[in-house]
Amino acid sequence: MNHHTFAQPHNAENAPQATWRLHRTAAALAVVALLAACASKPLPEWKPYPGTAAPTTAPRSTPAPASVSVAPTAAPVETAVSVPVPTPGQGDGAAAAPPYNAAVAARFPAPPLAYATPGLAADRSSFTTNAEVSTWLHQLSASVPAGSTTKAVVLPLGTSQAGVLLEGLLLTRGAGSDPATVLATQRPTVLLIGQQHGNEPAGSEALLVLARELSQGLLEPLLDRINVIVVPRANPDGAAANVRVTANGVDLNRDHLLLTTPEARALAKLSRDYQPIVVVDAHEYTVVGRFVEKFGAIQKYDALLQYAMTPNLPEFLPRASEEWFRRPVLTALQNQNLTQEWYYTTSTDLADKRVSMGGSQPDTGRNVNGLKNAVSLLIETRGVGIGRTHIQRRVHTQVTAITSVLQSAAARADELNKLRPYMEREISSKACNAPVIVEAAPTSTTYNLTMLDPETGADKVVNVAWNSSQNLRTVKSRVRPCGYWLSPSSTTAVERLRLLGLEVQRITESSSLLVDNYQEQSRTQAVREDVRGSVAGGGDVTRVEVSLGSGLIDVPAGSYYVPVNQAWGNLAVAALEPDTQNSYFANHVLDVLSSAARVMTVPTLKLEPVP
Repeated sequence: MNHHTFAQPHNAENAPQATWRLHRTAAALAVVALLAACASKPLPEWKPYPGTAAPTTAPRSTPAPASVSVAPTAAPVETAVSVPVPTPGQGDGAAAAPPYNAAVAARFPAPPLAYATPGLAADRSSFTTNAEVSTWLHQLSASVPAGSTTKAVVLPLGTSQAGVLLEGLLLTRGAGSDPATVLATQRPTVLLIGQQHGNEPAGSEALLVLARELSQGLLEPLLDRINVIVVPRANPDGAAANVRVTANGVDLNRDHLLLTTPEARALAKLSRDYQPIVVVDAHEYTVVGRFVEKFGAIQKYDALLQYAMTPNLPEFLPRASEEWFRRPVLTALQNQNLTQEWYYTTSTDLADKRVSMGGSQPDTGRNVNGLKNAVSLLIETRGVGIGRTHIQRRVHTQVTAITSVLQSAAARADELNKLRPYMEREISSKACNAPVIVEAAPTSTTYNLTMLDPETGADKVVNVAWNSSQNLRTVKSRVRPCGYWLSPSSTTAVERLRLLGLEVQRITESSSLLVDNYQEQSRTQAVREDVRGSVAGGGDVTRVEVSLGSGLIDVPAGSYYVPVNQAWGNLAVAALEPDTQNSYFANHVLDVLSSAARVMTVPTLKLEPVP
């Protein structure tokens, strides 16, 4: 295995075909301690190459035990990378004075090392461009040393609305890179996603660093236990414009059930095919803005964390998320003197003083992946609205937290492999009889949040009205059906269900079926909302109240059946129960209530799989 340090660009903005080389620096020696921070066997002593100085700044904490050992190797092969000239303004992160005074800024000292990606160069005014992200991934793929058992394969995922390639990097020690071969390794797959929101760059920069360390660096030994897919930038159009949304104004991270955007469809297909059991979604959160206006305080925490919290999750999944993953992340962050809290946000309405944990709706990547029985973690660093301020610390936080997740996944690989079939059996067994939650809401309480005083930089405790997603209250529940019948015209819904990974069957002979029909009681037009306010690009939704009535219906050949006794059957509930704001009916994927019905007994129909 070759150990490459963080790449340092040389004059990347000034030369049309500038290059940078992967080389050792004093800071790289500190990286050894950092990337070992959550692992159960210690890394061997790091021996610098001739002419390399020992680190002048030691990490500020003693590393926790490590989970993998790394054998000493020969000196690495230096690799040159051709870097395209950044597009002016792309991913604009122009250096500017922090939006707060020196007393606040002093609370966030630089980390004990400097990370290097194209966009983290000291003289850059923009973050890594889309072209540079692609170059980085392809160079990593091409530069895996000959004879290595590691494969680093660029996966084409599709194109953005502006025509930019969506790409991921698969890192595996399997025999090939196609989904069947990767699944055949029987190693759990971890999916890392960055920059769903284009104005949140730290996750993307951190994933470039981690992609290199997984392909031929300090984290490569983890591939003995896990496969990893890195998607550094899920929303390249938003990154180019330095805006939150996609090119057509949609919040990508609220589109994982509806799949209206090509970006969301690309991620859904990736998840369907490679079936990751751990998913990390790297974001950044607003630091000043409405928090100063509402609470007279500035956001403090280096990291805000949350896992899937939505109705109908398998019972064991929250426990695994908390005990196997979140708690080790807390330890890793603490070891690096980085602060953390549950993820929270507040609405854009300045009169609304409530603070909410991340939403419980089944529309975000965090919650949809949870309904796919994956440990699904949100990691948010303090970045929105502060440009490049503290960018090294923000990237350091993401690298620290995600490294912990990777180490935990490797250490728990056997348990994860046992967990998934256990959860699938649990879900399948509930079809036709157990209750299912159609709609839930957070629990209202109060909470003491520590923020920062804008004048002194000191801690400022604010008691807030708190909407907790940890303890959801049921708003609406029903008996779980055996499955759902869909009309022959429901082809768009079928396509999206299939992209989500659900099995859909086509009825091949006309028949009749006893079902529970949805009977409309009332309807209103509304906007999709989350805990921040209205969802960008969500459009009008039809909110309908229904009752259920049993009846016999004719089911023509060419209509569809969606069984609920399948591994991801709870996604069908989220999509097809019509009286929620995220349902396919509310969002006009299904035009009329009579397009769907609840099938309450196992049907005896002539069926064939929809390919």
